[in-house]
Amino acid sequence: MKKIHFAIMCFLMLSVAVNAQNKHSKVTKYPSYHGLVMAGYQGWFRAEGDGTNSGFSHYFANETHCGVDAWPDVSEYKNTYNTPFKLADGSSAKLFSSYDKSTVDLHFKWMQEYGVDGVFMQRFIGYTKSPRARRETGVVIKNALDAASKYGRAIAIMYDLSGLNASGEDCSAIISDWKYLVDSLKVTNQAGAKTYLNNNNKPIVAIWGLGFPDRPYNIRNIGILKLIDFLKNDPIYGGCAVMLGVPTFWRDLNADSQNDPFLHEVIKQADIVLPWTVQRFSPLLHNDMDRYRDLMIGDMQWCKTNHLDYVPCVYPGFSWHNLSTYEFPDDVKPVASIPRQGGRFYWQQISTALQAGAQMLYVAMFDEVNEGTAIFKVTDKPPVSNNAKFIDMDGKPGDQYLWLTGEAAKMLRNEKPLSYTLPVRSN
Repeated sequence: MKKIHFAIMCFLMLSVAVNAQNKHSKVTKYPSYHGLVMAGYQGWFRAEGDGTNSGFSHYFANETHCGVDAWPDVSEYKNTYNTPFKLADGSSAKLFSSYDKSTVDLHFKWMQEYGVDGVFMQRFIGYTKSPRARRETGVVIKNALDAASKYGRAIAIMYDLSGLNASGEDCSAIISDWKYLVDSLKVTNQAGAKTYLNNNNKPIVAIWGLGFPDRPYNIRNIGILKLIDFLKNDPIYGGCAVMLGVPTFWRDLNADSQNDPFLHEVIKQADIVLPWTVQRFSPLLHNDMDRYRDLMIGDMQWCKTNHLDYVPCVYPGFSWHNLSTYEFPDDVKPVASIPRQGGRFYWQQISTALQAGAQMLYVAMFDEVNEGTAIFKVTDKPPVSNNAKFIDMDGKPGDQYLWLTGEAAKMLRNEKPLSYTLPVRSN
């Protein structure tokens, strides 16, 4: 009789544990990352008058200290804000605020229109430690969840460890923040259509910034294995698939990667590997796509051996002139140091990744105008300034990269034959 009672008690305890996992929706439009093209979404741009009292945060400090190298095309935004910058005709150049619900709605509308599958919402470690930052960025995430549901786009959270200190600070703030996002914002169980991105039917949580030698923290001392264990195994908030953002040369532990085999131990505890390749490849280097292809093939084999999924990173180009001018005056970067070439460089990476066997893609980034990597609509007629310089669109329409990203998604899913040359619009 005691054995029967013990068995019943174990069954009840197991039932409670299983039911406790109901924090995440059991259904989603996106049960797998396979076949999708996702982009990173900063959502950190503010404007004077948007209600945040943050000025033009992440755009510029003033007209002489500009922080963006690409100027957004704001012709379709409901709310825009005058800036000190002037257009060629003398009128005030305007910008949007990511804090506005209408801004986020428009971005997700573009994703639907052009066939961009969705975005990873960037969440910096500093947001998890500041109540004000958590609330303010929570507004952006809530608006993004609503828009993702409205337009049927995939959405997921990516934690960026940038800002983690070297003085014994660990990742524990992410654990409490993930609980906040799940409980208060319902990120994995949003109202309306459920579109949180899963992989193997598990909600994806990305952690970016492991193994980079320029970071002040030691990955052995930040509690990363405890964090991964929580995200994967916690009975209430776990059951997640973990994606790790690592250096390009993570596999060989050289070049842009820390030479520490512990990084491999950490990666083997995850589910998806995302190597960060921004600035690592360039159209200005002879046969650089051959090097990119060979790198991916080797990475994919390593991941297959260790039962991991692999997602290549692609980006349209890179420019970091304005921000570097006043942050690093001894190392000022040229404008368009990695040129876009009207989309040719972007497409070289995409076609090379698909040829190598990629089953999913990560685009850096959707709205990153700071480093000139944005794929959303950028103007070919930026402000005229004596202090700042901006990239243009090489004569291409402002939606060139949104359109190319949608074409990439079709070819990834074999809805269209893979083109090794830059696609051309028929209209």
